[in-house]
Amino acid sequence: MPNRNYLPEQMGTMTASSPGPFLAGSHQSIVLTYTAGDFGIDDTGSLRICWRTTSDMGKPQFKDPTAANYTTITASNGATLDCAVDRSGIRPWGHSLTIRVARGFLRKGETITVHFGDRSGGSPGLRLQTTIEYFEFKTLVDAFATNEYTELPVSPRVALVPGGAVRWRALLPSQNILGETFRLCIAAEDLWGNPTGEGRLSVLLSSSLPVAGLPEAPLSLLADGTLVVDGLTALDTGDLRIEVRATDGVTLCTSTPARVVANAMLRHYWGDLHGQSGETIGTNSARDYFLFARDKAFLDVVGHQGNDFQITDAFWADLNRLTSTFYEPGRFVTFPGYEWSGNTGLGGDRNVFYGREGQPIRRSSRILVGDDVADEDCHTAGALFEAIGKAGEDVVITAHVGGRYADLSVAHDGRLERAVEIHSTWGTFEWLLHDAFDLGHRPGIVCHSDDHKGRQGATMPGASTFGAIGGLTCYLAPELTREGIFAALRARRQYGTTGTRLYLNVVGTFDQPIEIFADDPLLGPTSSSRGQTVTMGAVATPRGIGGTLDVDVIGSAPIERIDVFHGKEIVETFRPYAAPDLGRRLRVLWSGAEYRGRGRETVWNGKARVTGNGIDRVEPINFLNPERPVGWSRDEGLVTWTSVTTGNMAGFDLWLDAPKHGRLAIETNLANLEVDLAELADDERSVDAGGLARRLRVWRMPETKRTMAMRIAHRLPATPLTHDLPVYVRVTQEDGHQAWSSPIYLVP
Repeated sequence: MPNRNYLPEQMGTMTASSPGPFLAGSHQSIVLTYTAGDFGIDDTGSLRICWRTTSDMGKPQFKDPTAANYTTITASNGATLDCAVDRSGIRPWGHSLTIRVARGFLRKGETITVHFGDRSGGSPGLRLQTTIEYFEFKTLVDAFATNEYTELPVSPRVALVPGGAVRWRALLPSQNILGETFRLCIAAEDLWGNPTGEGRLSVLLSSSLPVAGLPEAPLSLLADGTLVVDGLTALDTGDLRIEVRATDGVTLCTSTPARVVANAMLRHYWGDLHGQSGETIGTNSARDYFLFARDKAFLDVVGHQGNDFQITDAFWADLNRLTSTFYEPGRFVTFPGYEWSGNTGLGGDRNVFYGREGQPIRRSSRILVGDDVADEDCHTAGALFEAIGKAGEDVVITAHVGGRYADLSVAHDGRLERAVEIHSTWGTFEWLLHDAFDLGHRPGIVCHSDDHKGRQGATMPGASTFGAIGGLTCYLAPELTREGIFAALRARRQYGTTGTRLYLNVVGTFDQPIEIFADDPLLGPTSSSRGQTVTMGAVATPRGIGGTLDVDVIGSAPIERIDVFHGKEIVETFRPYAAPDLGRRLRVLWSGAEYRGRGRETVWNGKARVTGNGIDRVEPINFLNPERPVGWSRDEGLVTWTSVTTGNMAGFDLWLDAPKHGRLAIETNLANLEVDLAELADDERSVDAGGLARRLRVWRMPETKRTMAMRIAHRLPATPLTHDLPVYVRVTQEDGHQAWSSPIYLVP
């Protein structure tokens, strides 16, 4: 039943021992005191304290007084209390601590005291949420033992603030036209990825190419931990990076790469179109959401995608006002929109983006927004496509995998649905692209964050629920406007990444002119032209004419490999190293998911033991939860871990004392793998681990060679086609980040 609004002022009060501020992710002791109101609480009535569904605050526990999150609860009159922590709250307040008055009752003025993180028995305290906000302990009362709860007028809040800086990000535009000004954006982050000005430094800058306007004197970061250096001009073409150093000479970070060119028709713009704010199931306000995207994540493009069944008409109007206010052509592009959140059996999640404000929201249901007029509701994905198509609205739709994954076989309209989202903070979902191929669709690829933590464009997964860094998409457009970005999406002219900003250019060059379509001919009549060059996203008919796929990559970290795909299959892999470069360094990786739905997270508990050799050092890959680091012992020759994958990958690099001696034995809860290191050459050893594309892999890596840029050429077949041939690449960096180009569709 929904919560009631029956006489809330007479249901009592809840107060906190301290409003903070507390460091996000820290262990603290917080006391909440409920004072019963006019009705008291009847025998078997309850007090319920809720926090947001996507919060990663530690789960209160009542059994071990020495462990984290130990919680004690007492009644001032000695009544017996039964306590349970579960996810029985109403969205978005899904986490709940329910305190049932099992024997006895409360009169007006009597209290229940909840001591989160009680340290009296040695507990370090309650591990607080890792995301900064004014964290609310929403309080409800079932005073009459009816299982009908009334929310108190005021619930206690505590301020969660960032910790000290442990890493820095420096961002350049991925492409710059020689002579045009650009900016360098710097942000400091704490352990959990929150922007922070705590302990901020002065920094020095140096560049790999000559840059006019680059300050030589130290610069101080702002109070929020950010710094923007405007008015820079590259003085030469080439690949540009800027190093950021502390004044003591320590390198804090190196910027993302920028390709400086003499001229280009298409520019590279970075966007994150998919996330939510606190008005639905996210964190902090929608206004804060757009401010963060623009001023902390330094995005060029952003959208807002609240679950439709949580968006009231009033909030929809507010969102439209916000996107209009923040839209600044040439600087910051915003898109109004919503996530059509129908059950998977009805089509699953679809992201709906509008090219202008004032358009209708067609909800999949109104389960959390009441029984307002529902004339425009669309309960199935098919109905959604039909309604939007009939209305002729300026819309782009993308398929999404989140709580309710998109089932493309249920409904699809290629005129509207132009891309599939294959990575977000929920994980990596290449299978969604493969589904589209199997069904004969021709989508582009996008990656977004689906941020729920108030960090749109710079999303970290935190300590629970999410298992990956949020994704980003680079749009190739002639201008930074809504029209330019929509044109790129409709032409599939973009590439997606797992959250990094690398430079990628993919071009197909054919031996003779071929027919190149202005749009996908499956969608209706379209024009075509003859030419020899196509870019990512193109649809073309080669009719037996061969060609070359040219790929140009500048990594934000050293490049590990480039895979070329024909449809679902890898047909060629390029590595920036050869067998003579290999030595003492091994890479151990695990990847995959449980299944397609909500419970896709796979936990890997494992150990790797080296015998007949020694471990020199270990470096983790995609260990995103600071509470779960890789453990290793040189004396024991042992590496241990607990890790989570959600379709993405994690692992570690292992440096041996000697390159080809001994054995490596890996044991996990899902699969085991043993390797004779003398026999491991430049090949890969792997084992299937069940589930959804789960795999455990081992191979050698170059010990010192680190390649930051690659140009490769792949030969395209000179044979007539009988079916679609989607051609695209996946770039994998040594740090675990990946990128995918939207396919070039070669069609019969």
